[in-house]
Amino acid sequence: MNNAYRPRRTCLSVPGSSQKMIDKAKGLPADEVFLDLEDAVAPDAKEPARSRVAAALAEPGWAGQLRGVRVNGWTTPWTHADVIEVVSAAGPQLDVVVLPKVSDVSHVTALDLLLTQLETIHGLPVGGIGIDAQIEDARGLLNVDAIAAVPRVQALVLGPADLMASLNMRTLVVGEQPEGYDVGDAYHHALMTILVAARAHGIAAVDGPYLKVRDVEAFRRVAGRSAALGYDGKWVLHPDQIAAGNEIFSPRQDEYDHAELILEAYEWHTSSAGGARGAVMLGDEMIDEASRKMALVIAAKGRAAGMQRRSDPFVPPA
Repeated sequence: MNNAYRPRRTCLSVPGSSQKMIDKAKGLPADEVFLDLEDAVAPDAKEPARSRVAAALAEPGWAGQLRGVRVNGWTTPWTHADVIEVVSAAGPQLDVVVLPKVSDVSHVTALDLLLTQLETIHGLPVGGIGIDAQIEDARGLLNVDAIAAVPRVQALVLGPADLMASLNMRTLVVGEQPEGYDVGDAYHHALMTILVAARAHGIAAVDGPYLKVRDVEAFRRVAGRSAALGYDGKWVLHPDQIAAGNEIFSPRQDEYDHAELILEAYEWHTSSAGGARGAVMLGDEMIDEASRKMALVIAAKGRAAGMQRRSDPFVPPA
């Protein structure tokens, strides 16, 4: 399956400086695991962490997750070395490079060119390694459509902490509403802007992390908001968040069953055997082409998550 269309319900960030955490992450049920060389690694530890990450990504024992690395951003002195060492060592096993601090399309274009050179040198399929572009400041939010349009970009990711700092938002709690903001959702514009750009270019939209990692109920509440908007998934920072994230960003069982029923019923009713009708009743619900499109979204998410239908299939009327 093309990596661009694999589930990203949970994207687990693992400090690249911790061999213990890397080893544990290999068997965890997150859809994507990326080893972090950026904020989770102190400056003096970045070079040894880079070698550890390159070796770990190339090792066997992973449980089939999307496998990635978050490199340092282009405003640092480490980006090119991060990409070269990791791709050179683990290119055939590397699915995605997470690029932080993307404020301009030139940032992803530069990474795209470097990846193309490395793929060519090492005999890898050109374009096979995707980019998850992290939107973390006001400029990035303004330029998000151009960023999403780069063919190698497979996902847009909200970077909430840096974005909040960029906007001078008055809060120190990532993911919660600023004190005094009591109408609506302070993050709604940023979430929707990223979502619209992602959908316009057929790529994934991923919500950023919730930092109170032990409060799973609060994680569920915050994740539920972006899931309701249509986000594909959310970054997770702790194994306790994975099960909740996988559940929240999968359809509920009754929704999935009903979506499959709508697709079956509409396919039959629009066929010659069913009368070639474009709008019909399914029980007490009218369904039409718009219903099919909405059902296809839910069904596709459920299938990607490996859900099994539990309701009876559609039976054409006698």
